[in-house]
Amino acid sequence: MKTNYGLKASHLFLTLSLLAGLLAACQPAAATADPNIVMTAAYETAVAQISIPTETPAPTDTPVPTATIPRTPPALPATYQTSLLKPEDLPRTYVTDSCQYLQNKWKSNNALPGTIIMPVMFHGITKDAATGPNQISAQDFKKLMNDLHELGFQAINMQQMVDFMYNNTNIPPRSVLLIVDDRHFAESFNDHFRTYYEQWGWPVVNAYIGIDERPDLWAENAALSAEGWVDYQAHGYIHNIPIMNSSTDEFINGEMGGAITSLQKYMNKTPVGYIWPGGGFSARAVEIGTQLGYKLGFTVNQRGPVMYNWIPQADAVNQSNPMAIPEVPANNPLMTIPRYWDVNARGQLDTVIQIGEQAALYAEQNKAIELEYYDIVCAPSLGPIP
Repeated sequence: MKTNYGLKASHLFLTLSLLAGLLAACQPAAATADPNIVMTAAYETAVAQISIPTETPAPTDTPVPTATIPRTPPALPATYQTSLLKPEDLPRTYVTDSCQYLQNKWKSNNALPGTIIMPVMFHGITKDAATGPNQISAQDFKKLMNDLHELGFQAINMQQMVDFMYNNTNIPPRSVLLIVDDRHFAESFNDHFRTYYEQWGWPVVNAYIGIDERPDLWAENAALSAEGWVDYQAHGYIHNIPIMNSSTDEFINGEMGGAITSLQKYMNKTPVGYIWPGGGFSARAVEIGTQLGYKLGFTVNQRGPVMYNWIPQADAVNQSNPMAIPEVPANNPLMTIPRYWDVNARGQLDTVIQIGEQAALYAEQNKAIELEYYDIVCAPSLGPIP
């Protein structure tokens, strides 16, 4: 950059030259001054009187960082509880990742909080009055089905329940899973369930015994399976010996694995649900069942309905339900889901509805807290909730 320094230096030199000449002229003629000495003295005198400015660079603005205030995540609310269940039948959760649970819970296209499933167990439907503990009359059966429909329930199949229980995939807010245990002729389904499929689109699940016999019976049921509205799932292989804590791995694999083989052979499908024969199960059987690919297991315990990440279970045998095997020791709520017995289901419809409504209200009351937690803790890694 060009400065005034060069111009002033030129003026200085010219001034010094003139001074030198004047000084020389003012000296006596006899003494001739050394011009070099005169020039040096004049230069030093002039320089002492001149201030040479220096350039100061303009200051640069330094950005001041904005202070980041750390956000403290709120405490997540406790699991929804209800006095509508028996005191010993406490809801258990099974999703261990809180962030994944909250994302599934609040996704806009997933099932609404409070969505509830009522699994119902059937064994035999009689034309006349029921004569055994595992039977329901055709008249009472029709009343149950009509009441379910009038109260807004809709039937789902096993895969829908799997998707809901694992990922909260959208299903009707009031859902029912109709499970018919044991082998039956096609006539039984045509007489009792087909009309509800044709009128309302309701499927029915058949817990089918896997023993490889009676090709005629397999053929009838395979034809219904091909139609799509009878959903065949596993109900053991030999079936008549319940699994217990003392059961060997060989027996468990034969029962659970043999059922898979038969359904694949005759119906070209792999079951995802295992309906425990006689309601018998063990922690080891639950472990083996999940290794074989089963996603859900069903007991004969009557405890309550189920929701996403919410399954009623008991820690130990209790007086309110003394015949029910406690599920908590098996350590997998998804493989020990309770069911309502058909003869008792109709009287529990209002309770099931109330539990769903209470759960929905509880979720709405805690929505802001859960979404704030998700935004602070989960969103950085999982992104915003879709």
